[in-house]
Amino acid sequence: MKQALLVIDVQNEYFTGAIPVTYPAGSLANITRAMDHAHDAGIPVAVIQHTNPAPDAPAFGKGTPGWELHREIKKRHADIVIEKNLPGSFTGTDLEAWLKENGIATVTIAGYMTQMCCDTTARQAFHRGYTVNFLSDATGTLSVTNAAGSVSAEELHRAILVTQQMRFSTVMTTAEWIKGL
Repeated sequence: MKQALLVIDVQNEYFTGAIPVTYPAGSLANITRAMDHAHDAGIPVAVIQHTNPAPDAPAFGKGTPGWELHREIKKRHADIVIEKNLPGSFTGTDLEAWLKENGIATVTIAGYMTQMCCDTTARQAFHRGYTVNFLSDATGTLSVTNAAGSVSAEELHRAILVTQQMRFSTVMTTAEWIKGL
């Protein structure tokens, strides 16, 4: 089965902005390691970049430093860069057309945030008939507090991984994924 690596929203906003990804440690290094191994193995890499289209967007405003891809991502090979405006990487983008054009049957998810854009994209891929891998140490999140309550980054990340493994994805580490290439 031909596969592609989807690198979702690895943008400066998560490193220098108001939305610092904190868990798991080393997620960026695992993302770049996955990108390097995918390229070496001839696996296409799609880099997906979130844009908030609202005027004066507080985060991910197009052209702002926070919107820019992280320098480690920009240094690496990408077969395509896709801009999205919603959590799901398929919604309103050319991702599915690109996957079909390249005969992709399996997508591997890496990037940020575990519970938002990574989870949504994995579910969208599953619903469209793709086999999905979800890299547990190459996705990441942060602690969240809102009107519904509070959850630590570790608890949130683990809950999404457990849910993904229940139905939508095969959850694995980057090392496990690389070993299987």
